[in-house]
Amino acid sequence: MRASHQHTKRGVVKTIALGAALSALAGYVAGLLTAPRSGKETRQVIKNKATETYEAAEKELKRLHTELADVIGEVNDRFSTFRNPKEVDEALKKGRNAKQKAREVLSVLHDGEAVDEDLKAAIKDATKAIERLRDFLHKS
Repeated sequence: MRASHQHTKRGVVKTIALGAALSALAGYVAGLLTAPRSGKETRQVIKNKATETYEAAEKELKRLHTELADVIGEVNDRFSTFRNPKEVDEALKKGRNAKQKAREVLSVLHDGEAVDEDLKAAIKDATKAIERLRDFLHKS
């Protein structure tokens, strides 16, 4: 149970960290807009920070996508050992959906058309699916 709690805690920390990073970006942009710079300089700084934030979020989503694939594979390999196969199967379905959503968001992000809300939702869903599947692995 302790390992399960650590994974849940880690997922919450990651979600909070991503939210804090995006909030910090918004605060940073607000500060830049009131700073004594030319419009051109301010726009460039905002563009650079937005690019950095998207790159960090993309990297995190890629990592989660890979981790989710690994966890799904592990659960599939051990499926027959679980006491509650219906619950595990439901968690696997949600995990596969989260993995597909992450793949789609990464594709759109690569094309430069991603929406912040979709990116946040994909990270949240993938994190949640990983935690749920890991819970089953640690209970078996």
